[in-house]
Parts: sequence; structure tokens; C-alpha cells
Amino acid sequence: MLIVLGGLPATGKTTLARLLAARTGAVHLRVDTIEQALVRAGVAGHPVGPAGYVVGYALAEEQLRQGLRVIAESVNPLAVTRDAWRGTAVRAGVPVVEAEVVCSDRAEHRRRVRTRTVDVPGLPLPGWAEVTGRRYEPWNRAHVVVDTAGRPPEEALAPLLAALAPAADLRARRRDG
Repeated sequence: MLIVLGGLPATGKTTLARLLAARTGAVHLRVDTIEQALVRAGVAGHPVGPAGYVVGYALAEEQLRQGLRVIAESVNPLAVTRDAWRGTAVRAGVPVVEAEVVCSDRAEHRRRVRTRTVDVPGLPLPGWAEVTGRRYEPWNRAHVVVDTAGRPPEEALAPLLAALAPAADLRARRRDG
């Protein structure tokens, strides 16, 4: 199964992805990590552009074909990137669950942007103006919305966990049928 987590910076995507990976044993692919590796290798500079996503799609597909569950985490701001993640799952023959992580409390979101620390060495963190001014297309299909505002991560993860069960059942029916 491919679990795609998207959303603006500082909404809680990485926290949720790490928690979900620990609970499920899934592989966690983070586009920020991929992009910063490309920068360190001298292949790209910031902003990296589509290269980090393209590498992510390839890595995810390889892991999915090996029968592993994959969590793909990125801002995922455009319909084209969302479609590409979905295409990765289709090519690998696995179900996909798409989730948008939001922080509906604007003041809390702003505080998170201002106070977070870099956990990928060298990765530049955007400021509030960059986060709110970023191009971010509305989602054009059904997806899970995970609101992290005022909730501990374990509680915020609940709607995503609930969405995974039907997708896992679908995979089991395909495999057994």
C-alpha cells in the first residue's frame, strides 16, 4: 500500500509519517531528505524542482514492488504531483491512500513555522510568508484530511489509521481473489 501525506510546511506531516511508520513498519520516504541529498551531491540547488519527487516516485515504486508498505511524505502542492504518486501505486499494483495534513488554527500554524528546527542538515526552512504565499492547488478528488491543530499526534493520526483498514482489505481481496 502507498500512503501519500501532503500539506503545507509545519502542519505535522513528518511527525505523523514517523509515528505511522513506527506503528506499521512502513518505509518512510521524505522528499525533503531526497532533495537535500541532491543538493549535497551537487546535482541540484534550492529550490530543487521536480527532481526530488521523481526520485521519490522511483524509490516508492521499487519498495512497493517488494511488498512493502510505503509512506510518501512531501508538500505535494500540485495536482500533477498527486497524480504521479497515484500512478506509482497503480504501476506497482497496490492501493493508495491520500491524505492532506492541515493545521486549521492559523496562529498555531504560524507558531510552528517560526519555532521548528531543522532535522535535515542544510535544509532551508521557509518562513511564514513563504508558507502562506506558496502555490498550493486544492485537492480535486476524495482524500483523508488530517487536522493537527490542538491535538496530540496520536489523536491526529486516528482518521488516517481508519482510512488504512479498508485499503488493506481491498489489497487482501485482490491477493486472495
